[in-house]
Amino acid sequence: MNTAPQANKPVIEIRQVATHFGSHIVHAGLNLEVRQAEIFALIGGSGSGKSTLLREMILLQVPDAGSIRVLGTDLENIDEAAATELRRRWGVMFQHGGLFGSLTIAENVGLPLREHTQLSDRMINEITEWKIAMTGLQPEVGAQYPSELSGGMMKRASLARALALDPELLFLDEPTAGLDPESASEVDHLVRELSQLYGLTVVMITHDLDLLWQVADRVAVLGGGKVQSVGSMSELSQIDNPAVRPFFDGPRGRSAQQQEQRQLQRQDTEAGRRPS
Repeated sequence: MNTAPQANKPVIEIRQVATHFGSHIVHAGLNLEVRQAEIFALIGGSGSGKSTLLREMILLQVPDAGSIRVLGTDLENIDEAAATELRRRWGVMFQHGGLFGSLTIAENVGLPLREHTQLSDRMINEITEWKIAMTGLQPEVGAQYPSELSGGMMKRASLARALALDPELLFLDEPTAGLDPESASEVDHLVRELSQLYGLTVVMITHDLDLLWQVADRVAVLGGGKVQSVGSMSELSQIDNPAVRPFFDGPRGRSAQQQEQRQLQRQDTEAGRRPS
């Protein structure tokens, strides 16, 4: 979890957002705020509007009412030039990677640099190699194609592309979905490390309870078209709300809490062994 002092400056401000598909109401006056340099998670049951809200934040969908401000820019009626500039300031890691199958990993990672900068091919190649290494992939992976990668490697490659333009804000859509426990744990560590090293603000959608307990600073629970509650996982675990309790009362929820408690105990033990 990001332990650096949190700035109060909001990076994302969502006010009274309403979204519907025909007669189906997804958001009904939803309010939310994400602070600078925090790891913020969105959770909720199926159909709670998590993915729709993410799409609205990254300009892939327009809400029916309300306002969304990202990095100080109001997304309503934004023109193409301003939208392009804003997209340069964030990175997105899609759930299924979103990599182009006909391009190598290096070509995928370098694509945002070729589209949005005037850098030389040599400089782009050097930055691409650095981003691939930053996410823990071996240099030779750059010459491979997405179809040749494991699920964990695909997630890392997608993350490398999301980081290509040195974003201030990083969106992660189910970053550990479909991964084995070891690979998921490695992604957990990588997200936390990148946030701490580079001061990134991270917004993620996830069902991974281990990721929520170990990485997220704050978590918003969506349900009934609104934000039901916001807080740390420890704070949310004390709330008696039907939309919140499923994340803590089942076997997976209890297991994740116990693992978090064991980790904190180990940290306390190690701290006690250090010389004063």
